[in-house]
Amino acid sequence: MIVLGIESSCDETAAAIVNDKREILGECVLTQLEHKTYGGVVPEIAARAHLDHIEDILEETFKKAGVAPKDIDAVAAAAGPGLIGGVVIGVMAAKSLSLALNKPFIAVNHLEGHALAARLTSDVSYPYLLLLVSGGHCQILIVKGVGEFVRLGTTIDDAAGEAFDKVAKMLRLGYPGGPMIEKLADIGDENRFVLPRPLLNSFDCNLSFSGLKTAVRKIIESYTVDGNIDHAILSQKDTADICASFQKAATDHLIYKLKKAIFEFRIRCPEGKDLVVSGGVASNTYLREKLKQLADTEGLSFSAPPIRFCTDNGVMIAWAGMERALKGMYNDLDFKPRPRWPLDEKAPKAAGAGGVKA
Repeated sequence: MIVLGIESSCDETAAAIVNDKREILGECVLTQLEHKTYGGVVPEIAARAHLDHIEDILEETFKKAGVAPKDIDAVAAAAGPGLIGGVVIGVMAAKSLSLALNKPFIAVNHLEGHALAARLTSDVSYPYLLLLVSGGHCQILIVKGVGEFVRLGTTIDDAAGEAFDKVAKMLRLGYPGGPMIEKLADIGDENRFVLPRPLLNSFDCNLSFSGLKTAVRKIIESYTVDGNIDHAILSQKDTADICASFQKAATDHLIYKLKKAIFEFRIRCPEGKDLVVSGGVASNTYLREKLKQLADTEGLSFSAPPIRFCTDNGVMIAWAGMERALKGMYNDLDFKPRPRWPLDEKAPKAAGAGGVKA
């Protein structure tokens, strides 16, 4: 079986083709650079860019895969959550191909794409414990199967990636900020600044990064002249030390909550043996190493998608579409794109294995 996947939920226009042998036949991704000027993604600009590039991305993907459109067996698209303008463009492109080729359409939850990505590249079996960390989402879930998620914890304010980007913005490191913080943290002293570890007294698996971000802001504001932050006196060493201290505190918080989640995971799924991390923040090598150490200590296998598949991409959507297609989980062409779509929500009724429904 061969499945085409389309991703357009934020600022990457991407597509990929995979088969049921876990082979990536072809992929293409275009990251929009227009947003750097604004320090964040501008939804209207993102939507126009998707519209401008989606046709070329699809053409290049088929070319790289060496297959013709008629050779695919299903078309999947990220149908939410995300910036609705971009999501609509990807979904409409997928529906158009589905209708023209008479191939089934699959609406993929963008977060499920991240959640299942590790199963394409690693030997990960259901059920497994998942830490999903990205710019817009931060959740701890038990993944029982395709469309079967139990949420153990979520952020009560900022997502981890959002906090990284905001701290980077305060330090004037540019956008996206996560990679810049990791780079500077590598040469910084992670023990120089004392930062809080959020929710230490809570018994649940929920997360919080707002207070940590505020604590960093207060440190930065201490470098002031006449009441204004003076980045001229904030040396590269100071900046690197702030980055390292923040990265350590954020990682410690995730590890602390994951320990609670592992306890719950073992009660609910004693047969589970895998700890998986996914999402854009999962490309942070410091976090990956700390999670591997945790998994080793707890007797779990640790898996993560290759770094290039942590950020938004078409491969994860194609693979999630493949897992759904193998179970005959197709959707009608009247499926409406969703700007919000909780991963642990009951899946919308599928069209079944009968194929395309207009």
